[in-house]
Amino acid sequence: MAVIKPFKAWRPHPEFAEEVACVPYDVINTSEAKQLAKGKPNSFLNVIRPEIDLPAKTSVYDAKVYEKGRENLHSLLQSDAFIQEDKHAIYIYRLIMNGRSQTGIFGCVSVDDYNNDVILKHELTRPDKEDDRTKHILTQQAHAEPVMLTFRDSGSVTHFMDNHMDQNDPVYDLTTEDGIQHTIWKVEASDTPVSEFQKIARLYVADGHHRCASAARAAKEQASQNPEHEGTEEYNFFPAVLFPMDQMEILAYNRIVFSIPDNFLKQLEEKFTVQKKAKPVPAKKGMVSFYVNDNWYGITLKPSEKTDPASNLDISLLQNQVLTPILNVKDQRTDPNIDFVGGIRGTNELENLVDNGEASLGISLYPTSIEELLDVSDAGQLMPPKSTWFEPKLRSGLLVHTF
Repeated sequence: MAVIKPFKAWRPHPEFAEEVACVPYDVINTSEAKQLAKGKPNSFLNVIRPEIDLPAKTSVYDAKVYEKGRENLHSLLQSDAFIQEDKHAIYIYRLIMNGRSQTGIFGCVSVDDYNNDVILKHELTRPDKEDDRTKHILTQQAHAEPVMLTFRDSGSVTHFMDNHMDQNDPVYDLTTEDGIQHTIWKVEASDTPVSEFQKIARLYVADGHHRCASAARAAKEQASQNPEHEGTEEYNFFPAVLFPMDQMEILAYNRIVFSIPDNFLKQLEEKFTVQKKAKPVPAKKGMVSFYVNDNWYGITLKPSEKTDPASNLDISLLQNQVLTPILNVKDQRTDPNIDFVGGIRGTNELENLVDNGEASLGISLYPTSIEELLDVSDAGQLMPPKSTWFEPKLRSGLLVHTF
């Protein structure tokens, strides 16, 4: 049984929503955040990327960064730009990108559900990123950004959302600079969605593994300091948008490798039939394209002898057949020789990074399917890191949960 809880959100006045709303913290770097927040004093990037308000070259893990984030959040919530709801509520959040829409329920989910595997994970987290977000949560006493979850819907949740959207006006309806429309409706009488989720056995983390893990760690820390802890406190819940799985779209999560053997292509040809002048974007599952020396090369991965879901993911096959034996990348979570490029940036980004000398090899993958994600999660397995890139992304700052 999944728990979804209404909350008293802090949110911007509608006239400030466009300036406040920003991309999630983990899809941009510091310099990109600084540029996006330029001329926008109310941008929520000042809360989730507070290093942009400190001297250049300040480490994102510096204690001053966490304190600055707390100061910025407090100032923003107390400004004329923000209000706090008088009553607990749930929200409906619809995104439209390139004519395709996906609509989910925005509420708080339970840390206990995360710890007890009602909310299932499909990736391991990186310790440094988990530590970072935990410090932000504890310092700010807030969950500044929602995570993205998915679930198998019998149709009842979608039916409820459709009816509510047809009969009510939204509190926000804005189109961001990337052309994505974000529309949010408030649901004050939230008994129906709460009861519908009580019929759902499992939720699945789609986007936000580090934020989920950090919320659980922060709640444990808060509970340890509260002798009257009961489990119903606000810190025991964190915000999420829950989308039916049939509305989700996953893009590829590509890779770059900084240093490769001089005879990389020769080793590749010894293991695979290598297609020269291959298409940058693989046409189907099992195909991978490599960009090196101004050219694209394609291979078809060999099927695994194992039958479990995780072993048959393209990224798992790539790990076992190319990354480990040829490139000596044994752990993608910790190896400094590999990095990740979200599919929204396209294969042109891979070409640019290699052509500019910032990397030696670009790896373009076929996207993991939502069915593969759920199968791996249901089997209690984990995917390699950065196996999925979900689009469109939620905007941060529109609904904030404090505790």
